Amino acid sequence: MTRKYFGTDGIRGRANGVITPDLALRVGQATGIAFRRGDHRHRVVIGKDTRLSGYMIENALVAGFTSVGMDVLLLGPMPTPAVAMLTRSMRADLGVMISASHNPYEDNGIKLFGPDGYKLSDEVETEITRLIDSDLGKQLSGSAMLGRAKRIESADARYIEFAKRTLPRNLSLEGLRIVVDCANGAAYKVAPEALWELGAEVIAIGVEPDGFNINRDVGSTRPEALSQKVRELRADIGIALDGDADRVLIVDENGQVVDGDQLMAVIARSWHEDGLLSAPGIVATVMSNLGLERFLGGLGLSLARTAVGDRYVLEHMRANGFNLGGEQSGHIILSDYATTGDGLVAALQLLAVVKRKERPVSEVCHCFEPLPQILKNVRYKAGRPLEEKPVISAIEAARQMLGDGGRLVIRPSGTEPVIRVMAEGDDHDIVLRAVDEVVAAVAKAAA
Repeated sequence: MTRKYFGTDGIRGRANGVITPDLALRVGQATGIAFRRGDHRHRVVIGKDTRLSGYMIENALVAGFTSVGMDVLLLGPMPTPAVAMLTRSMRADLGVMISASHNPYEDNGIKLFGPDGYKLSDEVETEITRLIDSDLGKQLSGSAMLGRAKRIESADARYIEFAKRTLPRNLSLEGLRIVVDCANGAAYKVAPEALWELGAEVIAIGVEPDGFNINRDVGSTRPEALSQKVRELRADIGIALDGDADRVLIVDENGQVVDGDQLMAVIARSWHEDGLLSAPGIVATVMSNLGLERFLGGLGLSLARTAVGDRYVLEHMRANGFNLGGEQSGHIILSDYATTGDGLVAALQLLAVVKRKERPVSEVCHCFEPLPQILKNVRYKAGRPLEEKPVISAIEAARQMLGDGGRLVIRPSGTEPVIRVMAEGDDHDIVLRAVDEVVAAVAKAAA
């Protein structure tokens, strides 16, 4: 069955266009039916980010789940990793996050977690897709078996305490001035509070959500405001989360952005020195820089690469015994603590290294010199431009141009109609030419 509804990270699209109340209702009913396992009273926890459409989707999901006999626990605005954690903590059968992550407010999405806190497998998503398109009316609960809905007031405190416990009890962030950018998103309450409780001096930006401003000129996709604020206040570090706080980027004391590759390098080296790596390496995607791979090799560690998407990173980690992985974009998965990317917990691990080494963030986070890497996007409306002969020829020519020391990665986005063209190598000019020639061929075919 083709992936009719689900992409690489749940169901995502324009709110009230793709993600309609009717679809959300049916997703609630179908998923609830799929997870009615056993004769106990079933429950689902639902969190959301700060998009205006979250109200609409939340209510439709509640109607769907309660109509098939599931009790609903509403968390309100809450990071995606918090929903995953609370799904397990509250012994729920399902977890749902209403978010389109780093997308603009016009979009929204539905992410689903099983009772173990992990995202659903392709097989389970296929079964839910089949149910969505079936006659669900025959499987609704009787009047006496309908579900109830309840709002959980303590969710913020539960997640803050969980995040703090990922650090040693005697570790304090006292003496650090931290600017945290919450992207006007799901972590706007919990992230500043957790950092403050750990002893840091906290300046928070991106903490005034109005339903429309999530990710707008703030957050991990737009770190310019954070860089400026760090320099202005002479802060020690800046932390940029995205709209649902499952990814993080860091800004050093000079206002320079530190990406996910450098963060993974810092944590990998620290855990390697402390004997905390469960396997001699980490897992990343095809987009991670060759510099990371070479740095890890110098430590005697491997870099396993997967397709783009934190779910694929996590699948490889679970199958092969790794406890550290992530993406260049800032999804950092620390499976000793979390079942999905957790921006706040990853930032806390970095802060622990900074405190222990007592060195500036710019020194701690500069583990390797990244190779020239260029990424360009080509938007298309329909068709399969990557299958056109001129495009295939351009790709082959680019690979030969880069040689054995370079890499070319071309992939359709899993969340929008975009083809991403990335190349890297030791020579910037050759990398740029390789990307431009492929982009030109794809753009021509897409037109």
